[in-house]
Amino acid sequence: MEDSLLRFLSPDRCDIPGRLREAMEYSLTSGGKRIRPVLLLSAGGAVGGDEKEMLPFACAVEYIHTYSLIHDDLPAMDDDDYRRGRLTSHKVFGEAVAILAGDALLTLAFRLVADNAPLVPDPHTVRAVVVELATAAGTAGMVGGQVVDIESEGKTITAETLEYIHRHKTAALIRAALRVGALLAGGEPAAVAAIGEAGGDLGLAFQIVDDILDVEGSLAELGKTAGSDERKQKATYPALHGLEASRRQARMLIGRVKERLQVFGARSAPLCALADYVVERKS
Repeated sequence: MEDSLLRFLSPDRCDIPGRLREAMEYSLTSGGKRIRPVLLLSAGGAVGGDEKEMLPFACAVEYIHTYSLIHDDLPAMDDDDYRRGRLTSHKVFGEAVAILAGDALLTLAFRLVADNAPLVPDPHTVRAVVVELATAAGTAGMVGGQVVDIESEGKTITAETLEYIHRHKTAALIRAALRVGALLAGGEPAAVAAIGEAGGDLGLAFQIVDDILDVEGSLAELGKTAGSDERKQKATYPALHGLEASRRQARMLIGRVKERLQVFGARSAPLCALADYVVERKS
């Protein structure tokens, strides 16, 4: 995975100015968990697909995720100084280059999908993949969730609004990664729908655990400044529901994820293991 993420940025594939390439590679190689691309590959495996042929699409998902982190960290957004234990992109390269590095990764993700379309027998599947990724990254996904998150800072919001933020800002791309994997593997509509529902719950659980870790973790554990949500008066599950209720909710969602994945039998084992990791992780 690591080699592939950089290979698709290589000079023989992409004409990228030196400083911009440095910024893109800086964020891509900052030690992320690669949960979203691994979920895509595991979802494809659960449906019976060839993981090797899905690798470029998995990299595209990680490009989109990395773009979102670069932009989230900007002073106009979450204003974070550290990400994954290193200074954030704008702290190293300046705000302008950081913004453009995020833009470049987002657009390159869709170029990567187009370049690897010949690997997919049915062109309608490629269209469906583009729709999934664009929806998850756009107004019906991360962008929409981020706007409502920003508008909610310092305000008392309902549980429904909080769930909207988390399901759009975080869960949308996780859900899309699972659906894209199932689509690329040639999954039937019922299989794609089931794995997508599991992805939505998994993504929500992931963000709830993130909220909990922001309360209980440290810079050394998280690779970013802990307690930032409270300082910025951001809407979180612990702030609205309390820590114990948030833990129960995350565990309930993971249980529901596993129930939804039962239709895939033994092939769902890697996805179930990832679901356990999401709720048990410490960073």
